[in-house]
Amino acid sequence: MSYNFNTIEAKWQKYWEQNHTFKSSNKSDKPKYYVLDMFPYPSGAGLHVGHPLGYIASDIFARYKRHTGFNVLHPQGYDSFGLPAEQYAILTGQHPADTTKVNIEGGTDKAGNQIAGYRNQLDKIGFSFDWSREVRTSDPEYYKWTQWIFIQLFESYYCFDENKARPITELVQVFEASGNQEVNVACDEEVLSFTAAQWREWDRKEQEAILLQYRLAFLAETEVNWCPELGTVLANDEIVNGVSERGGHPVVRKKMKQWSMRISAYAERLLQDLESLDWTESLKETQRNWIGRSTGAQVKFKVQNDEAFIEVFTTRPDTIFGVSFMTLAPEHSLVQKITTEKQKEAVKQYVEAAAKRSERERMSDVKHISGVFTGAYALHPFTQEPIPIWVGDYVLASYGTGAVMAVPCGDQRDYDFAKHFDIPIINIFEGVDISQEAFTEKDNQVKLTNSDFLNGLTYESGMQKAIEKLEQEKQGVEKTNYRLRDAVFSRQRYWGEPFPVYYKNGLPQTIAPKHLPIVLPEIEKYLPTESGEPPLGRADIWAWDTVKNQVVSNQEIDHKNIFPLELNTMPGWAGSSWYFFRYMEPGKHEENSKRDSVFASAEALNYWENVDLYIGGSEHATGHLLYARFWTKFLNDRQFVPVNEPFKKLINQGMILGESAFVYRIANQNKFVSAGLKDNYDTQAIHVDVSLVNNSNELDIEGFKNWREEYKEATFITEDDATYQVGREVEKMSKSKYNVVNPDVICQEYGADTLRMYEMFLGPLEQSKPWNTAGLSGVHNFLKKLWKLYHKGDEFVISEEQPSNDALKILHKTIKKVREDIEAFSFNTSVSTFMICVNELAALKCNARAVLEPLVILIAPYAPHIAEELWEKMGHKQSISFADYPIFEEKFLKESSKNYPISFNGKMRFTLELSLELSKDEIEQIVMADERTQKQLAGRTPKKVIIVPGKIVNIVG
Repeated sequence: MSYNFNTIEAKWQKYWEQNHTFKSSNKSDKPKYYVLDMFPYPSGAGLHVGHPLGYIASDIFARYKRHTGFNVLHPQGYDSFGLPAEQYAILTGQHPADTTKVNIEGGTDKAGNQIAGYRNQLDKIGFSFDWSREVRTSDPEYYKWTQWIFIQLFESYYCFDENKARPITELVQVFEASGNQEVNVACDEEVLSFTAAQWREWDRKEQEAILLQYRLAFLAETEVNWCPELGTVLANDEIVNGVSERGGHPVVRKKMKQWSMRISAYAERLLQDLESLDWTESLKETQRNWIGRSTGAQVKFKVQNDEAFIEVFTTRPDTIFGVSFMTLAPEHSLVQKITTEKQKEAVKQYVEAAAKRSERERMSDVKHISGVFTGAYALHPFTQEPIPIWVGDYVLASYGTGAVMAVPCGDQRDYDFAKHFDIPIINIFEGVDISQEAFTEKDNQVKLTNSDFLNGLTYESGMQKAIEKLEQEKQGVEKTNYRLRDAVFSRQRYWGEPFPVYYKNGLPQTIAPKHLPIVLPEIEKYLPTESGEPPLGRADIWAWDTVKNQVVSNQEIDHKNIFPLELNTMPGWAGSSWYFFRYMEPGKHEENSKRDSVFASAEALNYWENVDLYIGGSEHATGHLLYARFWTKFLNDRQFVPVNEPFKKLINQGMILGESAFVYRIANQNKFVSAGLKDNYDTQAIHVDVSLVNNSNELDIEGFKNWREEYKEATFITEDDATYQVGREVEKMSKSKYNVVNPDVICQEYGADTLRMYEMFLGPLEQSKPWNTAGLSGVHNFLKKLWKLYHKGDEFVISEEQPSNDALKILHKTIKKVREDIEAFSFNTSVSTFMICVNELAALKCNARAVLEPLVILIAPYAPHIAEELWEKMGHKQSISFADYPIFEEKFLKESSKNYPISFNGKMRFTLELSLELSKDEIEQIVMADERTQKQLAGRTPKKVIIVPGKIVNIVG
């Protein structure tokens, strides 16, 4: 019987679906284990073979855990809000809800495009997902709870004394009793001090404005990355080289009133709690650097001839006498105020140019030095000497105070800036040469000089003394600072969660949770309005009636009972910051489900607690993972969830890279030259669809001419054998590079089990590796060999006889290695072990049930379809998915005999297998009695017989 993988895989995928094989229960006598993948964004392009890498790894581990006696939750869903769907809607006029639905479920969209559908593609690969708990972040039944969490954040503040979030009503009680002068809470930087009497005198509107400065979800003027072409704010990770990642449009820095999240209040907890997590050290270090904890002093420099002060945060207050200039970020609020008339035009042009560069670009660009003098001076806090104030884009408004006291002798960027603009450099380090570069070491052997009362002190003692003096003279205070900024939470987009917020007297009011969800309205176009409002500004029915508690027509707005709703929507990370808790609650159609009344029930949350294993891409290290940790800590503070961290163990899978193909067009001609001849011409390399290239790197010329209209009349300069050879390069797999390999095609041609095992076989999970379709045949041939082990010709044959010791030894060696590999997530070496095992058992012609039955369980997590089929053929009525995992028994690896080399005068003549339990005398008797020994001796009596038990026998003389 041949290995008909297409029939087998379709059969078992149908069986799993119909029997709800992988449906999880929130009640079990087994220990729980929660395996989670970073859920996909469902684009119309569908999956390529790089996408399933992490899913296959998590699926192997989830299946393994089921075999080893765990109640496993392994859910899946879709991160279905976001900018790509909205941009596609703008281009095609389709509603994002329609395109998102077809992208998930498959079919034909309204533009006539055939879409495979993520769900169909995932099912073909044989994942053991519990689809009954599926979530889609764009489903109102889901985002109802995202809106609910936003309301909880809005109704909370952060108390540093308790180090946790508390209800805002408690803060109101404090204000009523004693004002805000003694509170130790997270708030905006410029908050007015007030007494209880003052608080009670203010009307509701004034009190609400004050509270907005303390809420965890708050409105504030914020520097944002504004993309005029897309009409929206972009996160830093949505910008590449100063342009939008999507579309390549220019991005500028701009101040806008935005919803923000006070994640900075959690900075220290986010930092400290990393130590408890089973994450890679490199990932933890990435988060540490992003949070960026530093200790030092906040110092005030008075602007000369002005009432204004420039505040700076410095980690080196000991170097304060080395300050020779100050630098403000181009966005700093004082730039326009203090710039002299003479410098106004130069500063204006510089600020406008800086606004076109992203913060990331400004931080990383150390080669190009730019700046402009404001014409103003600040006074040194100790010497009162005037210090020139410059504007430089290497200073960021979002870090620290947006200003630096420049100490060129101790900071390389300040040093380069000073050298470039010929600003004096004061050397404050005794015995250190700064003629070529700054001295940036925190060296406790180097003493300070030219530093007044700090002379003779070292780094540590100088820090302490400088802070004491600053505080004594009220010029500064000791401070711990964080690079982590409050997260902008507004997007000027349509396809996102609507805020449950309306505006009364210009101040935000949240809608009562019982009236959620506030559902996205229908609009005709998804672009910002002509007046610059977000797309929701186009909605005709987008006002809140506080009497009827429903959304009504904008024409009914009277600012008495009916008010305008928020026009921005939430960012993509809103829905992905808590989805792992939603999976814990069974689907709404299931018995006892509480999905409609809670985001997840207490019973579900207490049972699953948090994610035991999370697998996903490292690109989310500073976005999604930080936000998810922040929201979890907040929900824990408010006692909505029982855990402080969402993900116990985290593994970042590497990328599967594509092997791109290139054709070479001769400049200004529609003529293409083969790769081997291209050096003879002036050519341009152009990506070509890899499906038009065979395994010998030969281009299908006719296929290429029919591929795109502009190539229909192309001509070709070929090799001597008339073939056109393409160039090859390994790079990121992407539709734009035409190097995408569709997993559906692989599953059809080789089978899902081959795809699963091959992706694991490519190399360590965490490393990136190139895809090579030619390599699939080796793994496919292995599966055919595995199939043959259980068959004799067309007949399925399993022996009930006791297997040989050699077969048992092979089996238990495999059990030991595969179990160790799977626990270490070393899936590539497991595949190698399976190949060795099958080859060795085939050589023994082993078909014993006692060996082949455990073997098929071992391989089931990797190749579940073939395993299920063989398991059924062996007479089992239930799925292999819950069969007990084989136990390694060391006794089968212990050697009971030794194949001794029998030597004569040091030369080996033959071998003899003997029991390892024999004594020297017994070994000698057996060897001497062997007829081959007698033949070698030819009647001679040996002088001696040297025996090393378990090693050698040497007959001398």
